[in-house]
Amino acid sequence: MSSADVDKVFAGSIPRLYEEYLVPLIFEPYAGDLAGRVGARTPSRVLEIAAGTGVVTRALAAQLPESASIVATDLNPGMLETAGHIGTKRPVQWRQADAMQLPFADGEFDAVVCQFGVMFFPNRPEAFAEARRVLRPGGAFLFNAWDRIEDNEFADVVTSSLATFFPADPPRFLARTPHGYHDRAKIEADLRAGGFATAARIDTIAARSTAASARHPAIAYCQGTPLRSEIEARDPARLGEATDFAAAAVARRFGAGPVDAKIQAHIVTVER
Repeated sequence: MSSADVDKVFAGSIPRLYEEYLVPLIFEPYAGDLAGRVGARTPSRVLEIAAGTGVVTRALAAQLPESASIVATDLNPGMLETAGHIGTKRPVQWRQADAMQLPFADGEFDAVVCQFGVMFFPNRPEAFAEARRVLRPGGAFLFNAWDRIEDNEFADVVTSSLATFFPADPPRFLARTPHGYHDRAKIEADLRAGGFATAARIDTIAARSTAASARHPAIAYCQGTPLRSEIEARDPARLGEATDFAAAAVARRFGAGPVDAKIQAHIVTVER
């Protein structure tokens, strides 16, 4: 299986650990912001793609009136199962779907939303064209993407520590995929290639990532993302040791008690 294929696999225990450790660490600070931007547009029908374990779905369900329908999709059944188990304040339609081939009619939605999923699309212009296709004229595509890894301190420290732990073949998932789509000009070019003729608004927003201990971000990244598959591909018996090594590196940088680090992302809005 290629790196591109491995990067998209959220299976086994990853969805549970992702929700328990990664969602509060880095996703919750941006979920409310994105849901608020959607709500300000007063949509009546919203599609979420790459919904993961539903952190934005839950924010949308709380933000939007019950008259607004929400369809939340993801490629990975395990992520949707976790999201459905957690649930939402009001009914949401959960559906497995590939963002590259959305099973919806043209112009069906007022807004398409994607939180930190576009980095995983194998062909972004094609995925953006699909998002545009299912939008009504005047509808909006809203998504966010992580800025460069150097501006996301926990991810950077974990990646650097694992390069020391596996010097012959450093795991590069975090730099390659979650933090590999940060160039604003590239994002704008891909949107144009996907058929969006209007200029995109891109806001770069920094936030804080906090946790009770250095071990929390180490588990979040090493065991709650496809980085786990990279570690286990090098030596399946060393996952725990690699996690401990990353935790020690985080503690050296941010302290042995509660930890606090910078995170930064681009928030993109473009209209059809």
